[in-house]
Amino acid sequence: MHATLPLLQATEFPALRRCALEILQVNLGYRCNQTCVHCHVNAGPNRTEMMDRETLALIPQVLAARGLRTLDLTGGAPELHEGFRQLVREASALGVKVIDRCNLTILFEPGQEFLAEFLAEHRVEIVASLPCYMLENVDKQRGKGTFDKSIAALQKLNALGYGREGSGLTLNLVYNPQGAALPPEQAPLQAAYKRELFGHSGIVFNELFTLANMPIQRFGSMLISKGQFNDYMRLLQENFAAANLASVMCRSLVSVDWQGFLYDCDFNQQLGLALPSATPSARMRVGRPHLRDLPGEDPAGRAIRVADHCYGCTAGQGSSCGGALHE
Repeated sequence: MHATLPLLQATEFPALRRCALEILQVNLGYRCNQTCVHCHVNAGPNRTEMMDRETLALIPQVLAARGLRTLDLTGGAPELHEGFRQLVREASALGVKVIDRCNLTILFEPGQEFLAEFLAEHRVEIVASLPCYMLENVDKQRGKGTFDKSIAALQKLNALGYGREGSGLTLNLVYNPQGAALPPEQAPLQAAYKRELFGHSGIVFNELFTLANMPIQRFGSMLISKGQFNDYMRLLQENFAAANLASVMCRSLVSVDWQGFLYDCDFNQQLGLALPSATPSARMRVGRPHLRDLPGEDPAGRAIRVADHCYGCTAGQGSSCGGALHE
């Protein structure tokens, strides 16, 4: 695996500061039932890093203490964590909206037979990866058989009401480019997804989020191996749009890794760029802010750690965990 951080640190990306904290995004661990070529987490079936019980128990406390209304759960496959369902129950009981970043095929893994019903019962918002509406492209990016399982999973979710008007059960899909290219415009692609998925499989969903591939971890290493890293970075930088700076996700979100340490975003987490601390305290581990510190320390107004990968969120129409930043 090629390290990309040394290639990203010398940057001219504009300085950014945090706004009010609105979303707690938690990576429950790197174990996953898939191994995707675009994965910026380098997740897979052989990863063993998973959040321990003590750290998991801090999450509802932080949500309540800071009055946060959104918990965004990611991984790996977050559903593989043994505490996933209890965490969803506790957050839901607080009136917090829970988002599950789901790879769809997890619904058919052993022990997950009633996962879809559980998510519907607790009205969890699903953000589901489906990088194309064509079998060949999906299987190429995510592994053989993934497309058929994903379609079956979407049909199962639709049968429970997900994606259907008036159900209150939100189902959003995620598109990633196949390689070193910017995502196409979100609105026309969403229309194509809706037309093709409904026409071929009767599938409905709410929105499509288009996300740029980040030049870090597995995808970044692949770019280096193919000699495409510099060209891809040039593409991102040449398409930088300053208007996107106002709404990048790092301004209102804190990312938590499986050990409980805090970062400005999931990408900084994978690069080891910890959230800057206001004033290092005895509670902090060598000045690294931790989930246990968050109830008593408001990150609003702090500088955001930036590097060249930040151009991935600000190129063209922009890219965030909620898709394009503007049309």
